[in-house]
Amino acid sequence: MSRAIHVFRTPDRFVAGTVGEPGDRAFYLQAVHDARVVSVLLEKQQVQVLADRMGLLLDEVHRRFGTEVPLQPAEPEDVKPLVTPIDAEFRVGTMGLGWDADAEAVVVELLAVSETDFDESVVLDDSEEGPDAVRVFLTPIQAREFSLRSERVIAAGRAPCPLCGEPLAPEGHVCIRTNGYRRGQMFGLTAADVDEED
Repeated sequence: MSRAIHVFRTPDRFVAGTVGEPGDRAFYLQAVHDARVVSVLLEKQQVQVLADRMGLLLDEVHRRFGTEVPLQPAEPEDVKPLVTPIDAEFRVGTMGLGWDADAEAVVVELLAVSETDFDESVVLDDSEEGPDAVRVFLTPIQAREFSLRSERVIAAGRAPCPLCGEPLAPEGHVCIRTNGYRRGQMFGLTAADVDEED
């Protein structure tokens, strides 16, 4: 069966978003053009890598080709939630990122997780063989917007522990920097025990 490649040459929006509570969020990328919506599921780290690399790519394009690229905006314009219902086409395995000099656009390709090996040349290619894909062309402004919104979505999760950087959970946190001890609980004592002894 030939692969399905969902192409968005002039998307109305391309955004990262989540479903669920902090600590139990599912991350999605969603491309929208008119009534057409395609969503894919991926990991938080993949969103972070894509946002970071997109910013680096724009900086490199400006340096090498002199193409005008906008600065990162202070606030994202698009803060609307994902279009619902969310029906993921696939889970993202491989991601590709490139620059189309003719269109002056950042090209993002998201490939489905595949159990079979495939040649990396299928990334950003229209060959019949390979995993399903979503290919999105973004203006430099849209790319900067994507990066900023993605950073905000990632940061909206659980707050990091000030000692070890791991996410803090509502039910507590065993910090590796304190060998798992909470203040006042060393030697089996709680804060209440200490108060009673005084």
